[in-house]
Amino acid sequence: MSRVQLALNVDDLEQAVGFYSTLFGAEPAKRKPGYANFAIDEPPLKLVLIENPGQGGSVNHLGVEVESSEKVHAEIARLTEAGLFTEEQIATTCCFATQDKVWVTGPNAERWEVYTVLADTEHFGTAPEFAETDDRAAVQACCGTGNSGAADADEVACCAPAATGR
Repeated sequence: MSRVQLALNVDDLEQAVGFYSTLFGAEPAKRKPGYANFAIDEPPLKLVLIENPGQGGSVNHLGVEVESSEKVHAEIARLTEAGLFTEEQIATTCCFATQDKVWVTGPNAERWEVYTVLADTEHFGTAPEFAETDDRAAVQACCGTGNSGAADADEVACCAPAATGR
């Protein structure tokens, strides 16, 4: 089953988890420092909450979760054939999971990922800049702040496509 992903920046993770647990009648499927996600069956939705104080209520990024790496690769081929610039990340670790994914940027700089989860991990990301930091700092470094999702897209590998090709 495919489902749409909505990743939101929130000011206070505890408050947001309480609200969305009540709204959707479900508890988070995964919870880590500065991060929570819900796997909602009805409506089919992956809701990701990323604690970014001062940016609450803004979209971090959008996505489509698919069932397999084959689907991700099919989307890479389809989007490339359609002339869209893609940023591919195969076997990358982000958001406490190893994933295959592809990023595209919409006409108003909105970031979309098509991804599948290969395995859960205990750390937000595995990029070298995260080696000496805690997971909460990694969440903020990886997914950035503000509407663009990052201060410098070239430094952000897991939640934003590279700046080149935009």
